[in-house]
Amino acid sequence: MKNVLKSILSSDAPVTDKKLLHPADSSSGAAASSASDAGKGKGDTIVVTERDSSDHDIEKSRSVGLAALRSADYDPLGGKISAIAENDEYAGITVEDDSPYPEVRASVPSTDDPSLVQNTIRMWTIGMIMTTIGCGLNMLFSMHSPTIVLTTFVTSILAWPLGRAWDMVMPDKPVFGRFGGPSLNPGPFNVKEHALITAMGNVAFGSGNAYATDIILSMNNFYNKDFGWGFDLLAVWSTQCIGFAMAGLSRKVLVTPASMIWPANLVTCTFLTNMHINENHVANGWKISRLKFFMIVFIVGFVYYWFPGFIFQALSYFAWVTWIKPKDVIVNQVFGASTGLGLIPLTFDWNQIAGYVGSPLVPPLGVIATILLSMVIIFWIVVPAVHYSNIWYGKYLPISDSGSYDRFQNTYNVSKIVSESLTFNKDAYREYSPLYLSATFAISYGLSFAGTMATITHAICFHGKQIWGAIRNITSSEEEDVHAKLMRNYRDVPQWWFIVVFLIFFGLSIATVRAWPTEMPVFTLIIALLIAFFFLLPVGIIYALTNIAVGLNVITEFIIGYMTPGKPIAMMFFKTFGYITNNQAITFAQDMKIGHYMKVAPRVLFSAQLVATVWGGLVQMCVMKWAQGNIEDICTSKQKSHFTCPGSKVFFNASIIWGVIGPQRMFSAGQMYDKLMYFFILGAGLPVVNWLVLKKWPRSLVRYLNWPVFFSGTGLIPPATPYNYGAYCMVGIFFGYFIKKNYFNWWAKYNYSLSAGLDISLAWSSLIIFLALGLTNTDAPSWWGNNVINTIDYDGTAIQHQLTDGESFGLKKW
Repeated sequence: MKNVLKSILSSDAPVTDKKLLHPADSSSGAAASSASDAGKGKGDTIVVTERDSSDHDIEKSRSVGLAALRSADYDPLGGKISAIAENDEYAGITVEDDSPYPEVRASVPSTDDPSLVQNTIRMWTIGMIMTTIGCGLNMLFSMHSPTIVLTTFVTSILAWPLGRAWDMVMPDKPVFGRFGGPSLNPGPFNVKEHALITAMGNVAFGSGNAYATDIILSMNNFYNKDFGWGFDLLAVWSTQCIGFAMAGLSRKVLVTPASMIWPANLVTCTFLTNMHINENHVANGWKISRLKFFMIVFIVGFVYYWFPGFIFQALSYFAWVTWIKPKDVIVNQVFGASTGLGLIPLTFDWNQIAGYVGSPLVPPLGVIATILLSMVIIFWIVVPAVHYSNIWYGKYLPISDSGSYDRFQNTYNVSKIVSESLTFNKDAYREYSPLYLSATFAISYGLSFAGTMATITHAICFHGKQIWGAIRNITSSEEEDVHAKLMRNYRDVPQWWFIVVFLIFFGLSIATVRAWPTEMPVFTLIIALLIAFFFLLPVGIIYALTNIAVGLNVITEFIIGYMTPGKPIAMMFFKTFGYITNNQAITFAQDMKIGHYMKVAPRVLFSAQLVATVWGGLVQMCVMKWAQGNIEDICTSKQKSHFTCPGSKVFFNASIIWGVIGPQRMFSAGQMYDKLMYFFILGAGLPVVNWLVLKKWPRSLVRYLNWPVFFSGTGLIPPATPYNYGAYCMVGIFFGYFIKKNYFNWWAKYNYSLSAGLDISLAWSSLIIFLALGLTNTDAPSWWGNNVINTIDYDGTAIQHQLTDGESFGLKKW
């Protein structure tokens, strides 16, 4: 092992020069040169190629330069770095129809080798093994507290040495010997096979366990209803695969256009090309290759994370002001990292920075700035005003918490308001308590309402023609880039394939809700799917441009709560078919874009995604059934190894709150949180205001303000806190503005490799800590670096007025 590491860290790819098609012309040469020199170190080479100075070429060069400005849609630096980008050996233009976005050019090769094998036994074998491992472990981990999610990067990096080992071990012979068949080893393990393996893992387990498994666990363990294997498999397969069909039907809008960047995919593409291509050009004096840089970051990050993750946890929860006054309620509420507002968001833990939202090195600068603006206005101004004014009885509750409370300051006990048949008991509800939420939790519902409406109006105002053209099957007016043109070499997937998939699994979804007593009428299933379809393009476009997801979980709960009150199981399925199918469609479309970038044959990708999804659902159900039969006291608070099923408990409580208590007792006129309904109007109106302003003043700074991102970007608060988002924004602005502006060449070469290295090292380190220490219930070392974080913020008890036995607070009538 020592020799392997030494070999990796000592050897490196040779430095080469890259031939650029359009270096900056003489008219802007001085400006470009001076700007570039400001960010270049000694030894950098600007490649200048001879070209005909005809009018056509000059005009072509200018048009490409203007196209590069399109990255300024959400990046204020787009125009300023355009000239530097065209001369950069990673982000420079290498072909006439190259991507107009320097971020894409720096991450995705503008060439293709159609001779590379893709549909190989090696790809299917490694892909299915990785899918099986990832789905099985994620299902098992989801039942443990705390939960850990195995990301696709964990298996993707493991697939690389497995693929290379296959090269060395397997012969180039037919799989069936003298009877023929595909070759066991048709050529070296290549980037397209690796991309397919990554895509298989991402759709099968990239977001954790299948959402439907939480429904099934809730039904089995809390509702005491088990409908058997048939129901379980149909529930999982139908909710997952309908999303696959939806993604395929939306490819012309979400995948093919060059403007649909999908920023997170740039990290994946950089990771894959580092492993298989690894071009090396000098950037600001740095000669180390991307692959070597990635490996150093990965190794250092893996070792380092043991400190904030286990040995020295104060590095993670670095809310140092609370250490000075660990029992002061106001100090802990304002500066706390766990249940506070995190007013000084300083941390030395990548998990705190990227664990909730994703890597801050990925989204455009304008998106990061919008999230920061949202966090400051909403969570550092509005939330304190609401909380300390005691409008919603804030002094009796934590300021930032995802829990639901009763009037006795305890966790809301839903069993007290339902009958044995799990129907709502109105008399018991009046005798017990209304539902109380922390200020951040209540405001988060309002933000979700606004985000949903803002998504609709933003899509209509700014992408209406594009969406309408797709609906009418009109070819997009957007010019194809090199990636779309190279994909013409491969046979596309006919639309009717996806229609057939949809019809099959739509039929299975009807069987799921009607063949068993789910209390869900078919018309509500259709409404849920219509919601998923209606929001697919607006949500997908926003995610493809900003890397920020707009969740439909709250709006689907809200709608079904009014439609069919008192039916919690129906509520869970409505939410799943309305929200998760949409979410799955976005995930599938994202992977289709990876295939588009890496020039994967669409029909092979279709098969890989569908097979991995179906197989992954089966694996997860098998693991879940095994755990239920072999882990004693599973999903109970007394389970010795902490397999308490936290996700299904949250799901169960939400089903009672939304499906039994219902939104009418929370948000209707005269109820405690009725003012949050005004967020619907706010969300619908503000994108229209932006559109009107930009019609009058198109260069206004308002063009960088995306209202769906403003309302949805902080959607994970709670359980995340402003501490997490503050640190996220600070790191994002540092790299997205300071580094990108002053050291663009370095940024273009290493930014996404740095992101991949930090993400993957965190994933592997977290996994080893979880397996070696978490499952064995090993306590962290007891010393100052771990004990100093034990404040009332960390314990979740930073409440201004603690009740004594027999006391209550809140409304007098409800």
